[in-house]
Amino acid sequence: MGNITLGNITLALANASEILGKDKYFNSAVLVPFVEIENKYHLLFEKRSNNIRQGGEVSFPGGEFDPKKDQSLRQTALRETSEELGIPPESIKIIGKIGTLVAPMGVTVDPFVGVLSVQNLNELSIDKNEVEKIFSVPIKQFISQKPDEYTVKLEVHPSYIDKNGNEVELLPVQKLGLPSKYSKPWKNGIHRILVYNSFEEVIWGITAEIVHELCRIIHPGK
Repeated sequence: MGNITLGNITLALANASEILGKDKYFNSAVLVPFVEIENKYHLLFEKRSNNIRQGGEVSFPGGEFDPKKDQSLRQTALRETSEELGIPPESIKIIGKIGTLVAPMGVTVDPFVGVLSVQNLNELSIDKNEVEKIFSVPIKQFISQKPDEYTVKLEVHPSYIDKNGNEVELLPVQKLGLPSKYSKPWKNGIHRILVYNSFEEVIWGITAEIVHELCRIIHPGK
């Protein structure tokens, strides 16, 4: 191990992740797909099949970053979209990236915005194992309509009761000599939940947050 210099530290900081401890999260990527229908740009959504995680919910195509298959989160978004919608990667043009969303349940989502080269949705061959159906909504409808806003309360629990009624200690507060108040659940804040409920399906949660942020970026006045 060589000497640690200011130059080494500066270089390391330049390459550091913008999200601290990102490797401890469930890291995923989605494609926010635009399709042109009758000269209007629509966002395309999936309703997930009931037999998979978060079944029955509306989402964008995407999934977990797989280091065995993906060299980047961008590639994750392309691969998952291709598999779920039955469209070749070369028919997907990525035009930008919104940012990184960090969800309180330990998930990060990197949304990439893209355009699908299709004339209509019937050209897509969805994977029925993962996708129940697809539908689209004109982007203008989201820009002109504010989502409903709700909140949920979040708490941190240093222990929990298992199925046998035994307490499982996650954080040994007493052993570590931490303040005793941390031996009980403590408040972690209020989390916002956005909901668009006037379309073919209810669009909420992470998907609604991504739509809301996209609209804010492309039409700041709204």
